[in-house]
Amino acid sequence: MEDKRFNEPRLALNRIYTRGGDRGLTSLAGGQRVPKNSPRIECYGAVDELNAALGAAAVSVEEAAARRPELSVLGAIIRRVQHELFNLGSILATLPEDVRPRQARVTDAEVERLEREIDVMNDELPALRSFVLPGGSRAAAELHVSRTICRRAERLAVALQAAGESVPPEAVRYLNRLSDALFVWSRWVNVQLGAPEVLWDPNQPGSAGDAG
Repeated sequence: MEDKRFNEPRLALNRIYTRGGDRGLTSLAGGQRVPKNSPRIECYGAVDELNAALGAAAVSVEEAAARRPELSVLGAIIRRVQHELFNLGSILATLPEDVRPRQARVTDAEVERLEREIDVMNDELPALRSFVLPGGSRAAAELHVSRTICRRAERLAVALQAAGESVPPEAVRYLNRLSDALFVWSRWVNVQLGAPEVLWDPNQPGSAGDAG
């Protein structure tokens, strides 16, 4: 049977700082030196930021699982997604000519798995009658923060494509589906915790009903 696993990391991080980036440049996976504010760096930097935000959300979900064990299912999903995001960052940091056959990446299999997980949890949710505002519980709010970062990462990936840079189409599909998943997960967490959803009310602002 063909081994379809990605290559294991081959790292020896003995030094944390190298001074190599002091002039505003950093290295892609293939060794090319590029400005730290280049579109490709901005893109996989947003993916890294998303991973960090998801780490905070995972801790909140895991802590809440001490009271609601059913939340442990979502905690495990989030931890898996963190690994998938690191794989996504790996491929975004690599120019096409430097991509190795077994280099870590996201594939349509990950996209399809997210879709199945979205469907399962969404079936447990009440129908929406308004837009949802972030809140209800800490875990839900942190998942909403992650969702907005995910949307930014997706926009940056699309912008990179529009600029003629190579971005695997499954990478954009993954970010698009993950943002949907994060929305569903935020609602699902609140349902499991019995926390009320915060629904948008256009008449809440102070200007509403102000006759001037």
